[in-house]
Amino acid sequence: MSASDLISELLGGMRLCGVQFRRLSLPPAGGLGFSNQPGRGQFHFVARGPVWLRSPGGDMHCLQSGDAVLLPRGGRHALLAGPQVGSGAIQAFDPCLAAEDQPCDPQATLLFSCCMQLELGGMQPLVVAMPEVMRVETLQDSAPEIRPLLEAMERESLLLLAGHGGILARLAEVVAALIVRGWVTGLGAEAGGYIGALHDPRLSRALLAMHRHPERPWTVATLASEAGQSRSVFAQRFVRGLGVAPLRYLTDLRMRLALQRLADEQVAVERVAEALGYGSLAAFSRAFKRALGVSPGAMKRGAAAPGQERLR
Repeated sequence: MSASDLISELLGGMRLCGVQFRRLSLPPAGGLGFSNQPGRGQFHFVARGPVWLRSPGGDMHCLQSGDAVLLPRGGRHALLAGPQVGSGAIQAFDPCLAAEDQPCDPQATLLFSCCMQLELGGMQPLVVAMPEVMRVETLQDSAPEIRPLLEAMERESLLLLAGHGGILARLAEVVAALIVRGWVTGLGAEAGGYIGALHDPRLSRALLAMHRHPERPWTVATLASEAGQSRSVFAQRFVRGLGVAPLRYLTDLRMRLALQRLADEQVAVERVAEALGYGSLAAFSRAFKRALGVSPGAMKRGAAAPGQERLR
């Protein structure tokens, strides 16, 4: 199996959950300001442009009709009718306003926006490594299949046929997934860090084994066997590539998966502990609190917010 095949399988766990769509028009000579919750990405599609995106870092991006952009970590940003729009003319976007209640001038710039949580099957380090703005235009040559999807989004945004909201949300999920996949596969082992490890044919086999079966009682020796290396060579190479020891990576992976599963109200803490390979609820609770600073029960009840920044 090639490194590309392994990357595709690892990305097979990618989901965009909690997608909230809005059809928007920009006020004349004005703009809309977005302030996302931490960890929630933002996807924008321009049905009728042009529009200027001011990124969280202050960079300006001109988007034309048919353009799409993903901000994987969200953050404060603005969509502007022109590059010179001042802060006083920018209205704060109200996420509570229903999509059909958004003002829409038939001659104005028309946008479709989604707020989403990128769920990468435990590979949240990818989100940290991503650029703050990911433009679909970078995929036009490497992923020609994305053009018909963008054309379909443009039609649905403009014609407002029955069921257009749900169709647009599903198309946005696919386009965002293609943007992420194109970025990962477009970088090589020379990128270093997490991306470089995904392209490394030995390290990626060990990563895939952990992501496929996080519940197994992995040791450095068994992971080294998966990678086809000696224990010492594998451990050194893993730390050099990912900046963390193999078993620390495994623990952090289990905690990221635990956070995702505990968010499901129907899943009991005991079931999460069992699914992730912990022999008892007490052992899982100790590991969870040591990694995140709160107990899984308190997080499940909404009584505490986990310190996700502790995970690597």
